[in-house]
Amino acid sequence: MLTTAHSRQHHHAFEKSPSSHLKNLDRKLQQAMNHATSKYMQRIYPLAGIQRSSSNLTLSSLSLSQNSNDSSLSSSNSSWEPKVPLLYGGTFSPWGDVLVSLEMRREDDDKATHHDVEGGEEDFDCSEPGSQHRCSWITKNSDEAYVQFHDECWGVPVYSDNRLFELLSLSGMLIDHNWTEILKRRDMYREVFADFDPSTVARMDDDTIAEISANKELKLAECRVRCIVENAKCIQKVGKEFGSFSGYMWGHVNHRPVVGKYRHHKYIPFRTPKSEAVSKDLVRRGFRLVGPVIVYSFMQAAGMAIDHLVDCFRFKDCVRLAERSWGITNVAA
Repeated sequence: MLTTAHSRQHHHAFEKSPSSHLKNLDRKLQQAMNHATSKYMQRIYPLAGIQRSSSNLTLSSLSLSQNSNDSSLSSSNSSWEPKVPLLYGGTFSPWGDVLVSLEMRREDDDKATHHDVEGGEEDFDCSEPGSQHRCSWITKNSDEAYVQFHDECWGVPVYSDNRLFELLSLSGMLIDHNWTEILKRRDMYREVFADFDPSTVARMDDDTIAEISANKELKLAECRVRCIVENAKCIQKVGKEFGSFSGYMWGHVNHRPVVGKYRHHKYIPFRTPKSEAVSKDLVRRGFRLVGPVIVYSFMQAAGMAIDHLVDCFRFKDCVRLAERSWGITNVAA
């Protein structure tokens, strides 16, 4: 009887353990993913701080802020999670298809927040009274260099090979740094990389590469510097084939910027089918640090994708600049 009772208890415990084990595993995996995604998203534009309102009636209170010190912005799960599988499905995926489960888990939340699209959303507006309205990820605590980049550069169509090479290189640095950190060192990068002249950078030898990587102020590992040098060589090859690097890059979008016309930052993608196609072709041609997410960040910075929110004062400015550059009308149509 004792043996039978013991066996029965052991069998009963065995029946319950898989479910309990799976729940514990799921919770630990969720915590790990939350930590990793939060840490990674601080590097990639435009996300840095994400919050969900504690009220079920205001699920739309998402706010973006690049390197914001605003205590009202904290990293946690929110309705951008369905995009996470796309983000991690590329070069940076540590878990592969595991994150696809997040998309299934968020379906109910997406349904619950559908009324936000219909009835409008409550944004975190940090603009000073009387100031120009900017994209919502620019907050009162955003760094001056980042605000200036948003106001003067981001989304402005760029056609110079040197400037495109620079933006591609800066976007590649997002693997290790965020935009604010990169922009603060922009002048130093221009100096050591000869104002990002592809022909000059392509001729850099091992000694020059070692010297640049040894400069602690630049915070560039030797492998990152080599990637920039290799990309310069690839740009030269592309220039011979297409006439210019600019002609090659803009040819991917038929010389017409892709205008997002987003009303809320949570709908701005991290990557698109177009950035995936461009990334694939760049990789085929030997370019490095050109995953789909980095390529889309580059496209946004270079004005190939205009993703300023429609109520941002820069949206219409960037669209007009694109129309003027190519003599195109109704770019945003």
